[in-house]
Amino acid sequence: MSGIDDLLPYVRIGEAFKTGVDWAREQFSPLFDRIAAFVDALVEPLTDLLTAPPAIVVILIFAGLGWWLRSWKFGLGTAVGLSLVAGMPFWEETMSTLALVLVASGLALLIAVPLGILVAENRRASALARPVLDLMQTMPAFVYLIPAVSFFSIGAVPGVLATVVFSMPPGVRLTELGLRQVDREVIEAGEAFGASPSTILLRTKLPLALPTIMTGVNQVIMLALSMVVIAGMVGAGGLGDVIIKAFSRVEVDTGFEGGIAVVILAVVLDRLTDSLGARTASAKAQRAMQDA
Repeated sequence: MSGIDDLLPYVRIGEAFKTGVDWAREQFSPLFDRIAAFVDALVEPLTDLLTAPPAIVVILIFAGLGWWLRSWKFGLGTAVGLSLVAGMPFWEETMSTLALVLVASGLALLIAVPLGILVAENRRASALARPVLDLMQTMPAFVYLIPAVSFFSIGAVPGVLATVVFSMPPGVRLTELGLRQVDREVIEAGEAFGASPSTILLRTKLPLALPTIMTGVNQVIMLALSMVVIAGMVGAGGLGDVIIKAFSRVEVDTGFEGGIAVVILAVVLDRLTDSLGARTASAKAQRAMQDA
């Protein structure tokens, strides 16, 4: 750097963040212990539920879901794909990853959808939330793991909670977008009949926004899957652990098989959640209007 560059101040943002994390860890340690116990209470039973039955039972359940929600072709494809995964020595890790994704996605959506409703209904809240969501979406995924490990040590809990933070923004943004896209004339018609704001929100806006909200659900699950694999670095287990170990030992075959298992899981979850969105009454009505 030239001499004139030395005039630029060094703002110690990182030190301020570290100080905040250290303070929070000391002040809220009992709260973090309860959060860790809560997350463990969700992850461990779900992992046991998915790994206890024979693999063929889980495969048939997912294939049946695929057939019911989409088509027999997708059901057959799901059965073939998951059978390929079950043939690899990573079935338990795949189910563990699925449990982590489902818990993290569920927690992220419990926060994201109400927050999306709030920012859609309040422009000031929207203005405040936008830069925070931008920060959350652009921050490198690995960075989330550092404070998570600081608060919760290593294991599944920091992995799940870092995944919740990483995957939440699309849920908030698409909930807000869906509500803002509701036709103004429909809302005015409800107001003309004397419906209260809460009734219009629950009976008119949310049903019409549901297809867009379901797209947000889909995006949250996809981001959660990508982050859960990265969370293998902090001992979250599952396929992330398989891939991290393969990377550290340069085991090309193991790494490729772990990656294929992630891809198959991602495709199955993506298509299933996409089908759920397409089956809403609002989505069916929109398709009928387009066909007319």
